[in-house]
Amino acid sequence: MISKNQLKLLRALGQKKQRKAQGLFLVQGEKNVLELANSDLKTKQIFATADFLSSHQDRLHHFECVQATEDELTKASTLVSNNAAIAVVEIPDTTAPKAEGIIIGLDGVSDPGNLGTIIRVADWYGIQHIVASNDCADPYNPKTISATMGSFGRVKVTQLDLPAYLEQSDIPIYGAFLEGNSVHNARFSEQGILLMGSESHGIGHEAAQFVTDKITIPSFGGAESLNVAMATGIILDNMRRR
Repeated sequence: MISKNQLKLLRALGQKKQRKAQGLFLVQGEKNVLELANSDLKTKQIFATADFLSSHQDRLHHFECVQATEDELTKASTLVSNNAAIAVVEIPDTTAPKAEGIIIGLDGVSDPGNLGTIIRVADWYGIQHIVASNDCADPYNPKTISATMGSFGRVKVTQLDLPAYLEQSDIPIYGAFLEGNSVHNARFSEQGILLMGSESHGIGHEAAQFVTDKITIPSFGGAESLNVAMATGIILDNMRRR
């Protein structure tokens, strides 16, 4: 059973202010909660139905688990429907990544669903670090975590002063621009930062001044633009081909 204080905490963690104050975030849904068993993240508690706990006791035995009804979970969840599990997890300490392999940089990507999908795409292509400007969506927003489909435990996201980070970088910075060179013809280094801009404004001037290579995805049809997460995936695929 979920106590009143526990319910209050679960509901509070739907707000960014409370996540920051508590140093905690929510992981919701069966798949995402099960991913915690393979993660280095510190899980404080798991609230789940009896069926869920009995079905996965081999993976959850070392966690503190609280049995709850489907109705209780639905009331506590930020999702439209959640009848399996919710976990309370500590927000990890992250530091700006060193120049190793490919790093994704995000400038002003404000939609949590897009950020979550980019985290998932990064995981698919074996990229472990994302640096995001301070005005990007919160990496621990419940919508972000849900959109990662479990990849939140394998890809680290660090929010920081992005222009300052780019300025000190000594590896190529590939920026996505409409007027850039085609990714089909670009030569990519084994190390580099792929810089993607916001959905509506692209890469801002302060970050753009540090781009060493402007690239673009050539269009063959009439669409005005691509979703930033989709564009990130296309560019990463071209980078990995090299």
